[in-house]
This record gives sequence, C-alpha cells and structure tokens, in this order.
Amino acid sequence: MTSWRSPSGVTGRRPSAPVPRSAAYRGLPPVRLDGGTARRAGFGRGPDFGDGGWRHVRRLLHHVFGAGSPLRHLDWILVTAVLALSVLGTLLVWAATGTNGFNSSDPYLTKQVLNVAIGLALMAGVSMLDYRQLRLYAPVTLVVSMLGLLAVLTPLGTMVNGSKSWISLGGGFQIEPSEYAKLSLILVGAIILSDIKPCEIRPRPRVVALAIAIAAVPLLLVAAEPDLGVAILMLTLLVSMVTLSGVRLRWLAGLFAVGTLGAFAVAKLHLLKAYQVSRLTAFLHPSQDQMGTGYSAYQSKVAIGSGGLLGQGLFHGQLVAGNFVPEQHTDFIFAVAGEEIGFVGCMVIICLLAIVLLRAIIIAARADDQFGMLVASAIAIWFAVQSFINIGMTIGIMPVTGLPLPFVSYGGSAIFADMIAIGALQAVHRHRSVFA
Repeated sequence: MTSWRSPSGVTGRRPSAPVPRSAAYRGLPPVRLDGGTARRAGFGRGPDFGDGGWRHVRRLLHHVFGAGSPLRHLDWILVTAVLALSVLGTLLVWAATGTNGFNSSDPYLTKQVLNVAIGLALMAGVSMLDYRQLRLYAPVTLVVSMLGLLAVLTPLGTMVNGSKSWISLGGGFQIEPSEYAKLSLILVGAIILSDIKPCEIRPRPRVVALAIAIAAVPLLLVAAEPDLGVAILMLTLLVSMVTLSGVRLRWLAGLFAVGTLGAFAVAKLHLLKAYQVSRLTAFLHPSQDQMGTGYSAYQSKVAIGSGGLLGQGLFHGQLVAGNFVPEQHTDFIFAVAGEEIGFVGCMVIICLLAIVLLRAIIIAARADDQFGMLVASAIAIWFAVQSFINIGMTIGIMPVTGLPLPFVSYGGSAIFADMIAIGALQAVHRHRSVFA
C-alpha cells in the first residue's frame, strides 16, 4: 500500500475503496422494537392504535372469550332461560301495577328493573367463584341468614300479611332473610352430607344427625315468624338432600315418622295462626267462603279463565286493571299472565321454568362429587316445589302459602336469592367443565 498525503499535509496509509452502504448493513441483525418504543419512535402507528394497543386488545378479548375464559364454561342455555323469565316477569309486574299503559311511570317497574339488574350482577359474581370458595363461604351465609332471622323477631321486624318476615331498610326497600336461609341450608347441608370417607358409600348416621340438627335452627326460626310456606319448603329441601345423600331406608322412615308426628302436634296444639287455618279451610272447601278467605284464589281462577288462549293483551286485563286479585304483582303474578297473555303465555313461562329445572338436573348428574350433586339437585327441587306451589295456588289445587314464582314475581330478596342460586349452579357446572 502506497503512502498517502492528505491535503492538510498529514501522511499515512491510503484508505481502501469505500464500501457501499447496503453491503455494510447487510450482515447486521434486524432491530425489533417493543410496542412502547415503536409508538414513541413513531413506527407501526395505525390510524387509532399502535401494534402494542392492538396486541393488548387481542389479549383482552382472548382472556374474555378464549378457551380458558370462565364465560366459555357457563351454561348459556340456563342463562338464557333465566333472562327470558326475568324479562317476562318485569313486563307482568308492569302490567299488574301500571294504570296508564306504556306511558305509566310506575315505581314498581323501576324497583323491579333495579332488582333484576342487581340480581344478574350477583349471579355473575357467584358464577365466577371457584368451587372451593363456594364451600368456604357457605358457613358464613348460614350465620348471616340466622342473624337476619333473629332480627325479624325483634322490633326491627315488620309485620306484613300476618307474618313478621321482613326488615325495613327505608326508601320502600325491605329484606327477607328467610329467602337466603333456603340457600344457606342447601350449601351447608351439602357440605355436611358430602363428608364421606373413601371406603364408604353413604354418610355416617352422626353426619346425618348433624345436618338435621343444624338445619333445624333456621327452620324453627322461620316457623316462628310464622312463614309456613318457606318452612314447608325448607323441610322438603332437608328431606330431599338426606335422601339423595344415600342414607339407609330406616333413616328415611324415621324422618317420615317425625314429620308425621310434627304435623299432628301442630294440628292438636293449635300452633297455626288464625289466617293460616283460614287459608287451609278455604283450600279444602273452595266454594264455602268465596268473598272471604277464599276470595284471592277464586278471583285468580276467574282471571286465568278469562284470558283464553291468547289473553286480552298486556295492560288490557279488566280484572287486573280493577285490582280484583290481591297481591297480583307478587304471589298471584301467574293470574296476571293468565288473563293478559293467555294460555300460550302461561305455557311459555312453564316451559322456561322447565328448562331451568332440566339444566339444574343435568348439572347435578354431571357433578364431580357429592357436594356439587347435592347443591344442584337441591336447587332444582327448590325451584320445582316453589313453582308448583305458586302456580297451584293460583289455579286452586294448592293452599295459599305466600311463595313467589321464581324469577317472575315482584320482589328484591326473592330475586336476589334465586339469582345467587343460579350462580351456584354455574359454579358447579364450571368446575365440572374445567376439570372433567
């Protein structure tokens, strides 16, 4: 290499020929910028989001709707049936309490919409619970519900229709602890009755005795209100769960004997209130006092019969508009359905309730353990018995007991308890779907 002198007089080696820029950078690895650096540098920016923004959106959508998402493991048939019943119930409550048709500003409608919205939020929250959390919170629900049942027997309780079952919260809102007692009885009873050793196939006698003893406390508190309808329902749930747990037949015979003796004692000792005896008498002799204690059942049957096949239309029922059916927005909401949407509308309600029961039974049959089976089965029995009693008393085949129609009747505590029960069903279903 020859020596070289720069124009300023500095000598040295002559540089080689310049390397093209494309060849100089050809061997370097590509530079990859993360989303934040790319956005700051101004690269990859779309009209609204950068690559990082779209990546976060895709990640969020995958978390919500992906294979591991809780939404993918919900029973959407059950959710759809509950939503349909809630919408129908809200329309029927509006029709039962509104006076000016669709232009009516009805406070009952506003409260019912709020109750359904809160109930759906509770259902969604319980549905997302882990299966173990459902077992963990069950004793807490029992303690809270029993404290509420004790509170209604104090001056805090409010007497409505001969039963001291409510606690007034102000602003027209009330809470009914007996509705939550049903759910707590199911959860705690399922925990106790599922305590089976690996070498056994049925719960031990002392386990069954413990379940009966614990369930007797809220049951007696409900009977002291007195709320005969809820007490009968809770007793039915207890006997059903003991039966489904697989106990021996002699235990079932003993429970039946105790129940028979209890009913005989109640009748002989005159433990029923006067209005409860009147309701039972009106049921046994429906034509004896149609304008007295049998008035509600009689007017309900007239309203259902006047609806015909397709009904008289919402807000067009004459008996409903005249308030001839007492408590038509709560206990006798099915009479409103019979008059205004007819036999077809009533069958739609019954079919939707049947779908809820069927899905609950399927969830019970597919449950991974005895706890899940007992919870789902008891909830199915709860909705089945309560629906049968409510619809039966509106058509005269059951005595008037004051039990609302699930998801349809007006009310706060009843709707909240029903929705929480559906959330518990979803939690059992998700556990089976994830770990099957």
